[in-house]
Amino acid sequence: MSEKDLMDQEEIHSKVLRAGRRTYFFDVRSTKAGDYYLTITESKKFTHEDGSFHYKKHKIYLYKEDFDPFREILEEMMDYIINEKGQEVISERHQKDFRKTEFSENGSLEASPSSFTDLDFDDI
Repeated sequence: MSEKDLMDQEEIHSKVLRAGRRTYFFDVRSTKAGDYYLTITESKKFTHEDGSFHYKKHKIYLYKEDFDPFREILEEMMDYIINEKGQEVISERHQKDFRKTEFSENGSLEASPSSFTDLDFDDI
């Protein structure tokens, strides 16, 4: 591989976003023609039962000709989520009092207890 090819593989500008078990890498790279493109890599850590771990990575290559439509759809989707569900994060991991909703036998939604220790003193 020539020196120029090695230079093409190097990042020109990078940012990292750490988000729990996930890390997002945003890297500006150069094409062989000298133009720039963006790679977005998601890296997620998985731990095995024996304590060892590995990472799974997923990468998106985004070229300038796709920036505007990508940005428009990304903003639309993020706005939709915020408008529908608000800014607050709803998940077991982020809220101590989160209860999963499940379907009962008759098809209605019910909140399942978060643990068997959830009792109401009226039940005793």
